[in-house]
Amino acid sequence: MPATIEPPDVVREEETKSTSRLDPGYVVICWDDPVNLMEYVTHVFQQVFGWKKEKAEFHMLQVHNNGKSVLARETMERAEFYVHQLQKYQLHATMEPGE
Repeated sequence: MPATIEPPDVVREEETKSTSRLDPGYVVICWDDPVNLMEYVTHVFQQVFGWKKEKAEFHMLQVHNNGKSVLARETMERAEFYVHQLQKYQLHATMEPGE
């Protein structure tokens, strides 16, 4: 009697992709303006994002020296929230699809 050959167990790996690979999200950008003082911008970043003063100053200096700073990469809803919060403080902020 011939021997029965059983196929090997097939193990399928589940495809796991991080959300950042599937959805690059949106970046929140603050743009330079001639109106707001540097100390004020630092204060707003601390209030809106809950950052320590050093991180807020780093981004404020990027805005001041480079004309803009990317402040966060978030979902569309969260990015809209941050943009609206920054605009409430009279900062020029926008959001763009991430790369």
